[in-house]
Amino acid sequence: MTDALLVLVETINDYLPILDGCGLGRIVAPTPASRAEAIQLHGERIRAVLTRGPLGLYAEEIEALPNLQIICVIGAGYEHVDLQAARKRGITVTNGAGVNASAVADHAMALLLALVRNIPNADAGVRRGEWSKVMRPSLAGKRLGILGLGAVGLAIAKRAALGFDMTVSYHNRQPRSDVSYSYSASALALAGASDFLVLATPGGAATAQLIDKAVLQALGCEGFLVNIGRGSVVATADLIEALQQRQIAGAALDVFDDEPSVPDELKALSNVVLTPHVAGLSPESTRATVQMVADNLAAFYAGKPVLTPVPMSG
Repeated sequence: MTDALLVLVETINDYLPILDGCGLGRIVAPTPASRAEAIQLHGERIRAVLTRGPLGLYAEEIEALPNLQIICVIGAGYEHVDLQAARKRGITVTNGAGVNASAVADHAMALLLALVRNIPNADAGVRRGEWSKVMRPSLAGKRLGILGLGAVGLAIAKRAALGFDMTVSYHNRQPRSDVSYSYSASALALAGASDFLVLATPGGAATAQLIDKAVLQALGCEGFLVNIGRGSVVATADLIEALQQRQIAGAALDVFDDEPSVPDELKALSNVVLTPHVAGLSPESTRATVQMVADNLAAFYAGKPVLTPVPMSG
């Protein structure tokens, strides 16, 4: 039987032919049921897995794939891939950090504009026959804080500083020596120095609920939050309370704790803009991310170093 690549990602079907050169047959299993069935029926054949950070690959699944050699993650985050289980088996893990940065940055700015300028509510009002003119802030001259200045954060910073004349500051695990943006020593300090706070950091234990009640209070009643990173970065209950009590002015969210489930409390709020984790989706970025997977697989099976290895130390 043909060795196989198990594809768990649900949004790349049109680009799967890019992977044909890797020499593996494809098993496409984008739902929990089809995923479990594929692992049960074809576990012996599966040599590679293609997944996303929120979809992950868990220890019990890795154990059920005795011939698994490589796990390829589309996008930067790999928070639900069990790296310890992969490391014990000597399985290579790669990601696609930075490949879809332009699309994500575009979406972050679109969310920020829609939120601050109240576009969804204005549109809905006109459709209802209303003609309500509400004064809203502009972006020019405002302070933008970015949590996570990787490829996506840098792309957002460039758009904000050069396109909207905003002052940019950021918080990272370490300051960057290659940028002129102001560094904040913590998420709390960043929020206090920001009118708009954009979350562009990966998920995982290191960033879990980093944005909590204290950070939201520091952002303040005129501050806006945009999250295109991971839902886990925000303490959702604290965010809902802050929005309900107008402790912050509003939030725009593309990511959530338990996708595709979104809390009803968020849906009920007029000061929230919601999108279904689509920031990284564009024809250009999707093609590029799948091509990165193909390039990593080609390098791996040619006995060469993969292009974007996930650190496996620890």
